[in-house]
Formats: sequence, structure tokens, C-alpha cells
Amino acid sequence: MRLLDPAVRASPSLVLQLLDPDFTEIGASGRRWDAASILAVTSAGSVAPESPVKVSEMSGDVLAPGLVHLTYFADNNGRRVWRSSLWRMTGTGWRLYFHQGTLAC
Repeated sequence: MRLLDPAVRASPSLVLQLLDPDFTEIGASGRRWDAASILAVTSAGSVAPESPVKVSEMSGDVLAPGLVHLTYFADNNGRRVWRSSLWRMTGTGWRLYFHQGTLAC
């Protein structure tokens, strides 16, 4: 939820606290992202939502010790995206390792 907060997204240091060094994403657009490309866009403010993102149907499953699969719907201005994330525990806490968004019908 912190990564959806515009104040967190605007702060490269806060975003980096939440992203795994090996982070990758396949966005709803089909574009592949890594930590550097996410930081370039979020710190520029170009992906900050115009209105709060509404999250629903959040569910998590422990896949292995220190590895959690999280899924949820994210609604933003009529655009609904099914989100899937892998979070892993590191020496500094939980970090987002992989994320994928798929447009929902």
C-alpha cells in the first residue's frame, strides 16, 4: 500500500526501501521495468495518480518462508488492473521482488 502513496512514490529513497535490488515489473502496458526505470518515472511525478487508487480483493499467500504472493485489484479513474506481486524478506525487511499488472475486463 505504501508504494501506491503519492508521497512515497515521489521520494526515491522511500521507493528504494521497498524495492528489492533485483526488482522487475511487467506493467499493464506490457512494458518491462526495473528499479532504475521506476525511480526515473516516479521521482519525476509522471505516474502519480490523479486520484487515490482504490484497492480491493487483496489476498496473500505464503509460498515459502520469506516469500509472499500478493494479488489485488487497483482501480484508478476507471482503469481497473489486476495486480500480482512477489515480496521477499531481506535483512532490511520486506521488499518487492516482482510485480505484474494486467488490465481487467
